[in-house]
Amino acid sequence: MLDKKRIVVKIGSSSLTSRNGEISLRKLVRLVDEIALIKEECHEVVLVSSGAVAAGYRKLGFINRPTELAEKQAAASIGQCLLMEAYSERFNSHGYVASQILITRSDFSDQKRYMNARNTIQVLLERGVVPIVNENDTITTKQLKFGDNDTLSAKVAGLVDADELIILSDIDGLYDDNPNTNPNAKRLDVVNEITPEIEAAAGDSGSDVGTGGMSSKIDAVKISLAAGIETFIGDANKSNILFDAVNHVAKGTYFKTNEEEDGLDVRQHWIAFNSGAKGEVIIDDGARLAITEEQSHLLPQGVREVNGAFDCGDVVVIRHLNGEEVGRGVINYSAVQLRQIRRLKLKEIPANIKVTKSEAINQQDFVCHTSVTVPQ
Repeated sequence: MLDKKRIVVKIGSSSLTSRNGEISLRKLVRLVDEIALIKEECHEVVLVSSGAVAAGYRKLGFINRPTELAEKQAAASIGQCLLMEAYSERFNSHGYVASQILITRSDFSDQKRYMNARNTIQVLLERGVVPIVNENDTITTKQLKFGDNDTLSAKVAGLVDADELIILSDIDGLYDDNPNTNPNAKRLDVVNEITPEIEAAAGDSGSDVGTGGMSSKIDAVKISLAAGIETFIGDANKSNILFDAVNHVAKGTYFKTNEEEDGLDVRQHWIAFNSGAKGEVIIDDGARLAITEEQSHLLPQGVREVNGAFDCGDVVVIRHLNGEEVGRGVINYSAVQLRQIRRLKLKEIPANIKVTKSEAINQQDFVCHTSVTVPQ
């Protein structure tokens, strides 16, 4: 048996539903049985499950999957009940309790709610429960999808400090070309770096049930790898796929982390991928050198320009004078204050405004651009 792992498993809509769009109990039962198998190996599992809309739209009388937002949300409200009922019954048959966690993008962007979600899932895992996460589809206002559940699963993996992310759908990994059009396309069994060539090779899913193709999965992989989380993409229809993926013998694509680099901690991960920048500060050469190479703080005297309206405690983008993004960080001044004191030396600041911290951004609250230049 391998060391105990915390594993996030993402299951796509096509992996849970039948051809007519309803829940396939056969598919769901098999996947739950596999999750139970890896839990018996003492691993912790968080399940990110798609399928709510696909499971519910026929109950509304639709023949085909609806396209209007309100119709999707209505279908999701039905489908969530159906999914959780099916999941709960099957997990109970193995002696496990399942819980439901519905999340919106704003829950990730608000640090307090982000930490509340993290703490809740931590308690559930400590008690042996299987948390089942999905976007709160019935109340999403901008769009139904989080981006898609591939992205959500990567963000959840970072949220819970997962050791591994397993993304299952109707494709068995990443190929060097589109296997639907090129019979000579070869699957990439191991990927050590997401290069432009890798991104160009990403094609779409062959399913019309889900929302995420291979390109969205690569975006998710970039997020998880930045957090130091190994990721696997494989075919949900393959027997024992979860057990084999955990034990590194599954047929699919493994995305490896750089062992020489430390992953982001939970606060840095929130800053990089979930906070939502409220403005930007433009810095000079000396400030960029200090914050990136010398591992020092960003001081107000290194700030040349302030763009946007932000408050103390907000996350801002840091850019060099040439426009290049340097990174992101939590700012210790409002935009108004920073405009007033920028270019001042530390000893001159108290004479202008009342301060609790002298630096504009603490090094501990800074994430370099190499970690944040991935999909938000």
